[in-house]
Amino acid sequence: MALTRLDHFSVRTSDVEGTRSFYEEILGLRNGPRPAFPFPGVWLYQGERAVVHVIGVDPNDSSGLQDYLGARGDGGAGSGNFDHIAFTADDLDGMRRHFAESGIVFSEREVPGLSLHQIFLKDPNGLTVELNFAA
Repeated sequence: MALTRLDHFSVRTSDVEGTRSFYEEILGLRNGPRPAFPFPGVWLYQGERAVVHVIGVDPNDSSGLQDYLGARGDGGAGSGNFDHIAFTADDLDGMRRHFAESGIVFSEREVPGLSLHQIFLKDPNGLTVELNFAA
């Protein structure tokens, strides 16, 4: 018995459109098919895989979400105990230009001894996104 791969991560948000826009327009994922769940949301794809599931939280009627996924007391803001999600990426200089042109604030660092360059940024919900580039 073994884990074979990370399938996806989910983000609960009251700002489905802003979250969709960030992952689609800033990080280059593609909005694609999503089952007809009883709550709003989108699935964002990397190739043929839906790697980001955006779960819409309707502050006026969250009954569909609560019935399907259960209630959360923290409102889903920020990262909570979950620290970050990471993607491998290419074209470091192109990504820097894209973020600068889009007004996205980010930080960078080198991982000692690994020949790995990293960029860190926040999604609209405060979730930290790490991008890893071979140095």
